[in-house]
Amino acid sequence: MGQAFRLKRVYDPAEREDGLRVLVDRLWPRGMRKEEARVDIWMKDIAPSPALRQWFGHRPERFEEFGRRYQEELQWDTDHRECVKELMKHLEKGTVTLLYAARDEIHNHAVILKQYLDDAQK
Repeated sequence: MGQAFRLKRVYDPAEREDGLRVLVDRLWPRGMRKEEARVDIWMKDIAPSPALRQWFGHRPERFEEFGRRYQEELQWDTDHRECVKELMKHLEKGTVTLLYAARDEIHNHAVILKQYLDDAQK
């Protein structure tokens, strides 16, 4: 199993290739039972702050600015930085799949988080 961060909707079936499955949403996914989700770690504190999440409101036209603000949180907020360190440690053991609930697979915080983590590895 290679060492990489992957993205996946939490509603998609779990697969062996997922490695460690980490839910990166602040809220538990609607209609999803814990047994179905097969989440190894629920890392609420890595999600965008409630204020930022509400401002974004899943509006694609705000995605670029949302990404810039979320990256600032990841870089400067203590809780976010600790979560980033923890994810990097897990990656040393193999694949880490970042799970999210958003319907939009392009305009969501997990996309930004994965890019941030990938950049941090370089």
